[in-house]
Amino acid sequence: MECEPWMNLFLLAILCPLITGAPSSISCPDENLSISRGSFSFSKDGSIVRYNCSEGYYPAIRIRRCIRGKWNPLPKRKQPECKKITCPDPRGFKNGEVYPYQRQYFVNDTTHYSCNSGYDFRGSRTRVCQANGKWSGGTPVCGRNSDHCPDPGIPAGSTRTGHMFNIDDKVTYRCENKLTLIGSKERVCQENGQWSGTEPQCYADFTYDSPEEASEGFSSSLKSNLAVSQQYEGTDQYGKRIRVGNGGKLDIYIALDVSDSIDEEDFEKAKGVIKTLIEKISYYEVSPNYEILIFATDVARIVSMRDFKSGQKNNLTYFKIPMAYRSILESMQIEQMRNKEEFKKTQHIVIMFSDGQANMGGNPRKWVDQIKDLVKQNTPSEEEENLDLYVFGMGDDVNSEDINDLKTDRGNEKFFFKLKNLDDLQETFDGMIGTSLCFSI
Repeated sequence: MECEPWMNLFLLAILCPLITGAPSSISCPDENLSISRGSFSFSKDGSIVRYNCSEGYYPAIRIRRCIRGKWNPLPKRKQPECKKITCPDPRGFKNGEVYPYQRQYFVNDTTHYSCNSGYDFRGSRTRVCQANGKWSGGTPVCGRNSDHCPDPGIPAGSTRTGHMFNIDDKVTYRCENKLTLIGSKERVCQENGQWSGTEPQCYADFTYDSPEEASEGFSSSLKSNLAVSQQYEGTDQYGKRIRVGNGGKLDIYIALDVSDSIDEEDFEKAKGVIKTLIEKISYYEVSPNYEILIFATDVARIVSMRDFKSGQKNNLTYFKIPMAYRSILESMQIEQMRNKEEFKKTQHIVIMFSDGQANMGGNPRKWVDQIKDLVKQNTPSEEEENLDLYVFGMGDDVNSEDINDLKTDRGNEKFFFKLKNLDDLQETFDGMIGTSLCFSI
């Protein structure tokens, strides 16, 4: 594989110093910070305390930040403790039985499902509560298969309103016990017999996706949205290459959050994550245009879409965190004004890596909505098939509810992934289809 000329620009730019997360000038006291049955560690500048527990447990408080000489949240007399991880309640299962029927389900607990007479079963008959707070397998469903759309089921931890499954019928979901709904809150039965949107999942604060399932979900979604090159259809799954449809082009926007007083080691990891992602995409039979943004309090544009196309050297520009989406919107608007016909044939992929905190600068959702509207107005079909919005939530305090509004909801694909840290993110991309390396950082 030969390196593209633009890669040299990328490497030169990303190696330049980027100072983020300035340490607090006032230190906080280091007493009363311990956690029962767990451990804690400081960031290098001492402004952040992170708590850790052994597998199968989670810290009641995950993180404290030093703000103006005081910890937030403030330590209390009673120590926080490591609690047992639970999986979402599966007892909302309808038209059948779940066994055992108990109040809570902990790691390694196993459940079994069966249907009442007259109902057909689909999904997983046996599920195991995993250490990441998720059930193994797929949602079990007992349905009659007599309506236009199949019974969409009731994912663990949720309740559903709506029991009619014919064309234009709607079902709505919400999560119980302070869990956050990820996916579609409302789904509509369509003429093609499929439900709109994506199946919802209920996440706790301690719920994470494993690198393996994130890698599989992300790779699968990319492959389904980019046509498989005919010349490789005879090879195995990992030998296939991907290309955009005839006459089209691909613009990829990558935005990476490196906030929380990131140190040099974590910044090196962040660079490695972007490098690996681009390596994996380079295995596909596409020649994408890239815009790369690294942001903390501000956004640094590392590679501009316009500079990439013109071959000119770019300067760094800065915005507040939500302005990462605004910056992407502005780039798209310029591309649309330059060549409307080409814009209509362009596949846009936005990959955001963030903790989901809006921070300063307003709610990013309004910029995401404008991105969707811009692409939709220039897409012949009614659906936003030319736009894919992926979000990887990382860290100890991922705001899953806010992130859920920043992604695409379509079919059975997954566009949101919640991972513990940069190491898991790196492992996610390492697990994608193989490729040879042509450079190193």
